[in-house]
Amino acid sequence: MVYLIVFILLFVLELVYFQVADRFNIIDKPNERSSHTRVTLRGGGIIFYFAVVIYFISSGFQYPFFFIGLSMMTIISFLDDVFTLSNKLRLLVHFTAVLLMAYELNLFNMPWFYLLIAFVVIVGVINAYNFMDGINGITASYSLAVGGLLMIVNHSINFIDQDLLAYTLFAVLVFAFFNFRTNAKCFAGDVGSVAIAYILLFGLGALIIKTGNFLYILFLAVYGIDAVWTIIQRLMKGENIFKAHRSHLYQYLANEAGQNKLVVSFMYGFIQFLVGLLAIYLSSKEINIQIIYACSVLIFGSIIYLVIKTSIYKKYVLKTDSTL
Repeated sequence: MVYLIVFILLFVLELVYFQVADRFNIIDKPNERSSHTRVTLRGGGIIFYFAVVIYFISSGFQYPFFFIGLSMMTIISFLDDVFTLSNKLRLLVHFTAVLLMAYELNLFNMPWFYLLIAFVVIVGVINAYNFMDGINGITASYSLAVGGLLMIVNHSINFIDQDLLAYTLFAVLVFAFFNFRTNAKCFAGDVGSVAIAYILLFGLGALIIKTGNFLYILFLAVYGIDAVWTIIQRLMKGENIFKAHRSHLYQYLANEAGQNKLVVSFMYGFIQFLVGLLAIYLSSKEINIQIIYACSVLIFGSIIYLVIKTSIYKKYVLKTDSTL
């Protein structure tokens, strides 16, 4: 009954936000780098933060430093969605928020290199998650996959309060109702993609610390492969990796190859869920088996990724460029 009330409340809050966004013209206008062609409301992903606010209050203020960090990330990202802030200010807030998450996870009580590794991974994943928010449904599909995997493991290991994950996934479902459609009602915006990345990373960090098993990082393998190889390819072309673009594989599939965007988004989430399920199964096996699996996912995943992307690039992108 509580879950039903929370779900309905989140649905209402999303509708209220739509009224606010419409009133203050918080919209996403398509440009040459966009994968959409209609003016769409921006920032619908703020519902992820609202879910954590509800959890924070109802739980008696659990995970306070995590909540403060998330609040900082959400506020600065929302302001950036509306006004476009300086990179220095955003990086300062992100840095502080990551330190707050690290403190909540007790990383300061561990060897210094744990904190360094965590900082690099968290900042990298948050930015990758943000850049990957490019077509209808992909943030919702992928977040449901990762969040679902965390809930499955949490049922047996109990590394985090299950309600935090449940409320977050309710918010993702609400967002998906308006975003996972041919003509999306809203996009997540920076506020949404950054917030959901921060939440999921907190859960994943708690899991890895509780178990001491880094195999669970494969819960982010699909996004990781796409993001890393896209950055490498853009650097090789001499492009500014911090500028907006549409050269991820999912963008090539949806735009250049003309594949259904919702199918592409679903497949990203579905493949990630399968990779994560097998990682959960193998997490109790010998370390050698886990290493072989992790290397196989990253190596063969990269090969398949590069073959598909190169094929699309030669067939559609080069052909288009040669006719200009």
